[in-house]
Amino acid sequence: MTPGTTVRRAAIIHGLGASPDDHWFGWLAERLAADGVPTAVPALPDPDAPDPARWAEVLRAEVGVPDAHTVVVAHSLGCLTVLRHLRSLPGPWRLGTLVLVAGFVDRLPALPELDPFIGEGPEVAGLAERVDRLAVLRSDADPLVPAGHTDRLARLLGSSARVVPGAGHFLASDGVISLPEAYEAVAAPRSPDRDADLNAAGAPGS
Repeated sequence: MTPGTTVRRAAIIHGLGASPDDHWFGWLAERLAADGVPTAVPALPDPDAPDPARWAEVLRAEVGVPDAHTVVVAHSLGCLTVLRHLRSLPGPWRLGTLVLVAGFVDRLPALPELDPFIGEGPEVAGLAERVDRLAVLRSDADPLVPAGHTDRLARLLGSSARVVPGAGHFLASDGVISLPEAYEAVAAPRSPDRDADLNAAGAPGS
């Protein structure tokens, strides 16, 4: 994404074992494109055996240094990858919209093979102060990411998770081939309360 553009642009970052054509990613990309928001859904390498360094390279290329017109939507392990990318940015930056679906920063009991990728998880304190619009979504019965993991991530980001009933892990196999809640999070106007919180926190880049 090119910093400084005045046109909203979006990236959807998939998770473990997925591709750009899976689940609800294509549906959301089409909805955003119809609204005039060009949307990329990059293919992350070796999604069944992910390497954090290689996934980070894709984030640097596809998201780079975001700005107030940048939209990032991520799912599951993609959420951790996005947060790790944002934490790695050296200079002032601002992200217009961040939507995290079934996100986490802690190790997953159901997927111990991901422990090397997750490590101790990225430090997320202070990231939310640079994000204009933030949404965290989880289901009420996720077999892979415990509800407490996503709720803790939301709290660390100064937010609370919105529960999508019956969504499982937000996979096509769970019946989730569209995700209106993610679209609404991108399309909804920023709340005045969020503006006030950001003003109280100080200018970005401080």
